[in-house]
Amino acid sequence: MSTLQKLFDNSHKAIKDRTYEISESIQKSSIDLIQSIQENKHASLITEVKFSSPSLGKIRQKSDPVQIAQAMVDGGAKALSVLTQPYLFEGSPQYFMNIRKQVKIPMLMKDIIVDKVQIDAARKIGADYMLLIQSLFDQNFLKDIDEFIDYGHKNGLKVLIEAHTKSEFANSLNTEADLVGINNRNLDTLKIDINTTKTLLENNPQSRIIVSESGIESPQDIKFLKQCGAGAFLIGSSIMKSENIKESVRSLVNAI
Repeated sequence: MSTLQKLFDNSHKAIKDRTYEISESIQKSSIDLIQSIQENKHASLITEVKFSSPSLGKIRQKSDPVQIAQAMVDGGAKALSVLTQPYLFEGSPQYFMNIRKQVKIPMLMKDIIVDKVQIDAARKIGADYMLLIQSLFDQNFLKDIDEFIDYGHKNGLKVLIEAHTKSEFANSLNTEADLVGINNRNLDTLKIDINTTKTLLENNPQSRIIVSESGIESPQDIKFLKQCGAGAFLIGSSIMKSENIKESVRSLVNAI
């Protein structure tokens, strides 16, 4: 079974297990992420709170997600990505809500969205952004990406759409997504190559901010990806593995 199929099935399992039934309603951030990226003279980081992943297994001992998020904010992150997918990622909407109540910066609900029920949950937990994965639509797991984006926008959410191949990237640029991400990880093989960002951005005039995702570990990586045309950087594992999260974030922010 492909990783994509596994991720797709996990989301349906989480829906069945009532993971996304949220009774609260929390305010989202009042900060405009796109504007703060445009005005930032340093590297704009979207840092990710996640304890496990399909490719690495356990990344960090489970500890207080709020403390981790606060360290990321103190280090200079412009936004937080928080996993809400319970299977393979050990995430939860509850973690997201606990963090949302304590931080002011924009937050992305990081999940494999396969149903509008998850978008309803994103609104309730105070997400500013939701993630859509282009390959789920291109490989016919899901039907109409424009419908999902439109539903997100109607619910006050902005959309980060992620692509990995040239055709996915071209398709994602044809949508109304607010940010376009390039995932340097192949979701079928889980292999990472940060040259993916370079390849996809060659001869591509940027009409939107491009977020480079996965495999970013050092200030050199940030400098390289910035030269390729990336405007922001989504970084999870390398920061979550770090002993000093605040300093790790700070050194990456100051790469530019």
